[in-house]
Parts: sequence; C-alpha cells; structure tokens
Amino acid sequence: MHKNVGLYFGTFNPIHIGHLIIANHMVENSDLDEIWMVVTPHNPFKKKSTLLDNHHRLEMVYRATEDYDKISPSDIEFKLPQPNYTVHTLAHISEKFPTHQFSLIMGEDNLKSLHKWKNYETILEHHNIYVYPRISEGKVETQFGNHPKIHKVAAPIIEISSTMIRNAIKDKKNSRPLLTDAVWKYVDEMNFYRK
Repeated sequence: MHKNVGLYFGTFNPIHIGHLIIANHMVENSDLDEIWMVVTPHNPFKKKSTLLDNHHRLEMVYRATEDYDKISPSDIEFKLPQPNYTVHTLAHISEKFPTHQFSLIMGEDNLKSLHKWKNYETILEHHNIYVYPRISEGKVETQFGNHPKIHKVAAPIIEISSTMIRNAIKDKKNSRPLLTDAVWKYVDEMNFYRK
C-alpha cells in the first residue's frame, strides 16, 4: 500500500509552534498519512549569517516533533548537491522510497510564485500540492486556480515567523510561548540568536 507523505520544506531557524500547528492540521485534515519536515540546507535567497548549522536546525525539528506520531524530521536535502531545486529533491526522494507517494505542502504565498519554480510543470505532473492559507500580496496564477493536483486546506492562518523569534531573542524579549519546551531549552542552552 502506498503511503501518502507530505513534504513540508523549511529552514526551521528555529522551528516554532506555527510550523507544528500547520503540519499537524494538514496531516489530520487531509488524506496525507504523515508529514516529513524537510530541513533545507541553505536557501540562496536568505542571508546566511543568521542561519544556524544544518545539524542544529535538524536537532530542533527532531525535538519539536518527537511526540507526534505522524510528523518527523528529514535531512534528505543535506546530501544533495547545492544549489538544490525542489524538483530534484522530489525525483531523488521518490526513487529512494518507491512505495511512497510524495506531495508538497506550501503556503499560499509560495503558490503565487510557483510558476517561477524550476520545472514546476514536472512537479505538478507527478505530485499533489497541499496549500495552507497565508496573508500575502499578489494573486494566484489562473492556471493554479482549479488545478486537479492543487488542494487547498482550510488551516488556521499563522502569522508567526522565525525571523520575529530570532529578533525577539536578540532583543532579550521572552519568546518562549512561540517554541515548544524542548526547542526553547535547546535554543537557551546553546545560546542561539543572542548576538
């Protein structure tokens, strides 16, 4: 039997309760069997100075998802050549796990720029996309409006960002409620984001 796995990509720098709320909502309210939180090594569009090492971010995702049966961390992209594109990751992961059916999970803001993704047609040919709502500018391309492979899931709109949390920690503000206890402990012990 094929397992339907949703891939939720992110730098998770750090992973926060918003990520977990969305992942949990998607897996509980769709036909996905489980969700893999794919820690992306380094996004060429993001400033690297504030990005923690891959293994630290993976460790935080591991700690955040430990108590969730249907959500797990994945380091599948760590071993792929950089810069990496989602289409390559999907090809690689589908070959590695032939009994799984992989779908993408993305916010509506990403759907708005999907037409700019490398080989997005190939992605849509072979994979479903599950979209959660985001407050963002711009419109979704007409071709994605009623696409049979694109499924909108009425998830809660979460306006928490990792950037906001990093800035709060740097400014010595309490951002503990936005992280799970295990992640907060790790961030605190390791002295992350203070500088």
